[in-house]
Amino acid sequence: NNWSLGFSFPNGQTITQLWNGSFTQSGSAVTITNAAYNGSIPAGATLNSSPGFNGSWSGSNSPPTSFTLNGSPCSTS
Repeated sequence: NNWSLGFSFPNGQTITQLWNGSFTQSGSAVTITNAAYNGSIPAGATLNSSPGFNGSWSGSNSPPTSFTLNGSPCSTS
């Protein structure tokens, strides 16, 4: 219950709009937290109503390379 996803943008990108959660951004570091209706992720399950965002950038737009979930490193697939 209650999750927090962390990552850093490598090229100075910024989030301009986010849905299915809320976010804070300080420089390149981003933290996305759950909304009231999607705070539970059962073990081995996929999050329903996952967050998504629109962003802005100038120059390169490379994706983040590492993520944390509740402070622990996690992998992507």
